[in-house]
Amino acid sequence: MYVKKWAFLLLLACCLLAGCAKQVPASSSDVKIDYPKAEEIVYTQTDSSMKALRVQKDQVYQGNLVLINSDYAVHPEGVQTDIVSLSDHKELVNGFSLLDPSIALSQRVAEQFAKMTAAAANENVNHFIISSGYRDLETQEQLYQEKGADYALPAGNSEHNLGLALDIGSSLESMDGAPEGEWLKQHAADYGFILRYPKDKTSITGIQYEPWHYRYVGLPHSKIMQSNNFTLEEYLNWLKEHKTVYINVDGQRYQISYKDVPRETAFQIPANHKYELSGDNQEGVIATIYL
Repeated sequence: MYVKKWAFLLLLACCLLAGCAKQVPASSSDVKIDYPKAEEIVYTQTDSSMKALRVQKDQVYQGNLVLINSDYAVHPEGVQTDIVSLSDHKELVNGFSLLDPSIALSQRVAEQFAKMTAAAANENVNHFIISSGYRDLETQEQLYQEKGADYALPAGNSEHNLGLALDIGSSLESMDGAPEGEWLKQHAADYGFILRYPKDKTSITGIQYEPWHYRYVGLPHSKIMQSNNFTLEEYLNWLKEHKTVYINVDGQRYQISYKDVPRETAFQIPANHKYELSGDNQEGVIATIYL
């Protein structure tokens, strides 16, 4: 009788433990996340396969992942240095038109946008218009004074002040119903872009739904955010929580590590591997390493 009682209690305990197991949501087939064991991210200074990468405080304010909103303004270091007037670079205006000839944008972002619209054209989606791109602080402040807080942000608090954001339209109809809008929702992440202000995330972004406003964050970040339905705010918080993750995106493996600066000013990264750095415009820096 006592044996049966203990067997029953053991079975009950196992069931309770199984029920309490934490469920991890599945990622899409091309974004696989491995959470590293502690020993995988502890390196010794004598390991010749690693090198120390030291970062400066100003790195916090620049890069593809900087957060710009009503709480975090653009720093001078964050403004892209390759901003060009698109009408002066006809080779960049390929597969889309400009609402205004004065529209400017980061050249590398414009190149990625042109690749994206070329891919869309192969699927007969070819009525893209850029209605707004980079704005300097003076232009942003003028817009804020004219439109008010319901339609514009103060100078320095808009992503348009970076050179990484653009407003995309369609010559057919509003982006909410246009083929261009639907295509971007599915494929923009393949080219490093995200829909910055989704309809179901207004409480997080603090901005009303804008189906036309896209932001360049680069790969693999755009794909990870799409796979997990992350806004930029959520993605940065996720990186801060996990510190280091290993990701497979479209056959390429990445190590993405977050460091708090200035408390931690050095990354240990694999030697002879390509890497990119970006600040979060708050207190940290993210290293993206191609493995």
